[in-house]
Amino acid sequence: MRYVVMVSHGEFAPGLRSAVFMMTGPKDEVLCTNLRADMSADQFQDNFRELVAPIAADDEVILLCDILGGSPMTKSLEVLSERGLLDTAIVLTGMNMPMAMTAVIMKDVLEDREALKNTIISEAQNAVAEFKPVADEDSDDDI
Repeated sequence: MRYVVMVSHGEFAPGLRSAVFMMTGPKDEVLCTNLRADMSADQFQDNFRELVAPIAADDEVILLCDILGGSPMTKSLEVLSERGLLDTAIVLTGMNMPMAMTAVIMKDVLEDREALKNTIISEAQNAVAEFKPVADEDSDDDI
């Protein structure tokens, strides 16, 4: 089985998971945990260790992290390494809604790990854009 695991500072990962579930419905293989202001990095690591305990050695993890090199990422990687899951993990940073949605939807569609990784990254990058509203002169509505 492929798991999508989201980690972040603050409430970002739980909020993003909730938003993804609004679109996909709840999924047992989509997990998250977060480093709150009132906890240490070691406490986060203990929470992550408990979160991924059900993941078996033959499972795969897609780890989505908010910030490259942040404590949620580094502590998660330590646990995945301890568990022997790091070699088969896909680890991505700069987590956003399109990244999470694509990971959740495509994880069971694309068998090829490289294609899956590239699809997730492409969707995440394509979502970062400037939107320029254009006023419609025929409309009295403001955007």
